[in-house]
Amino acid sequence: MDDSKIIPFVDFRREYAAIGKETLATIQRVLESGCFILGPETEKFEAEFSKYIGTKFGLGVNSGSDALYLALKALGISNGDEVITVSLTMISTVDAITRNGAKPVFVDIDPETYVMDVTKIKTKISNKTRAIIPVHLYGHPVDMAPLMEVAKKHGIYVIEDACQAHGAEYRNEKVGSIGDIGCFSFYPTKNLGGYGDGGMLTSNNEQLISVLKKMRNYGKSEKYNHDFVGVNSRLDEIQAAILRSKLLHLDEWNEKRRKTAKLYTKFLNETSLTIPIEKEYAKHVYHHYVIKHKQRNKLQQYLFEKGIRTLIHYPIPVHTQNAYMMPNKLPVTEKSCSEILSLPMHQWLSENEVKTISGCITDFCNLN
Repeated sequence: MDDSKIIPFVDFRREYAAIGKETLATIQRVLESGCFILGPETEKFEAEFSKYIGTKFGLGVNSGSDALYLALKALGISNGDEVITVSLTMISTVDAITRNGAKPVFVDIDPETYVMDVTKIKTKISNKTRAIIPVHLYGHPVDMAPLMEVAKKHGIYVIEDACQAHGAEYRNEKVGSIGDIGCFSFYPTKNLGGYGDGGMLTSNNEQLISVLKKMRNYGKSEKYNHDFVGVNSRLDEIQAAILRSKLLHLDEWNEKRRKTAKLYTKFLNETSLTIPIEKEYAKHVYHHYVIKHKQRNKLQQYLFEKGIRTLIHYPIPVHTQNAYMMPNKLPVTEKSCSEILSLPMHQWLSENEVKTISGCITDFCNLN
């Protein structure tokens, strides 16, 4: 098929066409400064991003995965502890738990939003439970009020995995500002993405951020003085500068995603698909627009043949992965993983492309 007729899942070429000059000027500014690690660009981005999220502090790190790992480590989560989370998530959520020596305890998901079913948390709490990691998957917030109530009652930390939810809101509060710590990823495909890896921790706890600041840089309090064993997890100046520039566009880009989602919903509403919803408490930022169909694999192949590229986030639940095989009964998670399909979703997608994609899906549903 002619590449010009293919609708990609994401399109960085269009992004470069739109903001390329701005990005190159930003990179040049850093190159001319001669400062590449833990300099003024990182400090300014930490302040600007935390202000955007609504927390007092932000701390740039190497990735969203490291943000999750370091958050747990700074809270003292270690061997013998349990951390409640979900199995429908990027593997890094669970990897952060096990790398700290703790045990992941899985809760099933809400069948409509695919995020943690908070009504099931209480049954998973034990005397070993130290933290809960709600994942704001696909850009839709978890129902945080009842979750925070349970956590407070039992003295449990809450670490928000907001890696797919930059700018998403729960009852007019941005996710990443509600729990003890918020964790963000700036992987290139995110709503706010860099041109390499990057991550951020957000919190209102100054003491916690102080510990994390040392932890991301070998446990160092000052040059050649190390208070404890830390890691090397630093957001570099070029990525920080690029992210500062792109942060100015984030709200506009999120609104474009929301408009695209409304178009998809309008065009697909009468099909046999299950389409995304937005709960009354939520502002969904549609990192992914995820549909469900019982013949998901067949639909994906049909769309591929039509030149439409899709992905599955995520086809294999974490608790059934070879690395994490655990005897859990998570029927909603398992059923969802067999049916979900992520359609092209980004701020550069045109209305005609949405119509084309939706038309092909409608044709498939009518045939099947």
